[in-house]
Amino acid sequence: MRIENDLLGSMQIPAEALWGIHTARAADNFPISGKKIHHELIKSYGEVKLACAQTNIQLGSWKDNKTIAEAIEKACFELSQGLLNEHIIVDALQGGAGTSTNMNIYEVIANRALQILGSRPGNYELISPLNDINLHQSSNDTYPTALKLSAIRLLRQLEQGILELQEAFQRKEKEFAHIVKIGRTQLQDAVLTTLGREMSAYAEAFNRDRWRIYKCEERLRVVNLGGTAIGTGLGAPKQYIFRVVEKLRENTGIGLARSENLIDGTQNADIFVEVSGILKACACNLYKISNDLRLMASGPDAGFGEINLPPVQAGSSIMPGKVNPVIPEAASQAALLVMGNDQVITHASGAGNLELNQFMPLIAHALLENISVLNKACVLLKIKCIDGIEANEAICRKNVLNSTATITALIPEIGYENAARIAVTAKKESISIKQAAIKLNLLSNIQFEELTKPEAVNKLGY
Repeated sequence: MRIENDLLGSMQIPAEALWGIHTARAADNFPISGKKIHHELIKSYGEVKLACAQTNIQLGSWKDNKTIAEAIEKACFELSQGLLNEHIIVDALQGGAGTSTNMNIYEVIANRALQILGSRPGNYELISPLNDINLHQSSNDTYPTALKLSAIRLLRQLEQGILELQEAFQRKEKEFAHIVKIGRTQLQDAVLTTLGREMSAYAEAFNRDRWRIYKCEERLRVVNLGGTAIGTGLGAPKQYIFRVVEKLRENTGIGLARSENLIDGTQNADIFVEVSGILKACACNLYKISNDLRLMASGPDAGFGEINLPPVQAGSSIMPGKVNPVIPEAASQAALLVMGNDQVITHASGAGNLELNQFMPLIAHALLENISVLNKACVLLKIKCIDGIEANEAICRKNVLNSTATITALIPEIGYENAARIAVTAKKESISIKQAAIKLNLLSNIQFEELTKPEAVNKLGY
């Protein structure tokens, strides 16, 4: 064990631990969620610390000891590559606006740099977590910057996941273009449509989500790095403030820009609410469409049964042969989680006081969880459900022949009164709509087929 000290006293720390006393206190103070800090946030924090260290090197902060500067830079790089994640042990939910995360980060970087130099962890006379690793920085500018950077990276993954889901629906649109079926409103038979047209609407909804999420990045590119505690840049040289975001932009290849008003960038979190709202819109589409798929696949014998979803696991321990639509169900639950987290982000963002939002860890956890969960749900739905959907053409055809919804398609040819006669006859004699139309000499078989073919039900007007 080694002994470390802070303003509250001293603590024993495992001799080879890369974290130190501040991390130990935070781990003891916040055993709340049992959830780790998102791995992408840790990596992005490493990139932020790397840019800060490189900027300080350019300004000559360690000009008397080049080997220390190189060790710090290497340790920051390792963190940015996810190589030190196991040493970030504080809970995702914590008091202090992210201070505990920053402390854990800079202690790990300092002790890893000491290892690189061949020294023992805890030898802070050589490299100090506070004076060296946190030089010219604050949790209040590094944490939000790391959060925005990690969100941008995850949003790019989500955009790709949504694109692939959109394209999967577009393929089904073409595959099912020829299948005429009953369109429904208020869960009641309405008019004819095609299964392909239904799939096209789902594809279009996800196309909007993809575009909205692409535009999110613009909101997140403006960062407050260099603002230190409250956005005034207290404790940092002007050249550092001007250079550090440029260095981060150069390292990441992402078009980051320093906020024109660093105080605004430090105290206000409405950007995260805006992004969360866009994620919620995507969740709403995911929820609605997943439920539509479940409904159309209901049965298999006593439901709609218009489509078959790929069977992925047994559905019951008591009902033999039952297979449940578990993939759309899982996607629906992911969507509900995102909607709930949106409320968390909204309330937490509005609860900031004066120059800082103290609930940044909760915002970060909920936002990054939302992006990750949505991406996984979209990928899962595409691979294990949409790609394998099959149409029950016989059931769709049977419904077209027997549903009163089909009569609406006949009105342009025979008029409303004759269409009503067909409905009454079909019901009275328990025959199909097609059979009733032919029996009443109102339509021939060829005419009926022409009025109910895919091209006829899909055209805009008549």
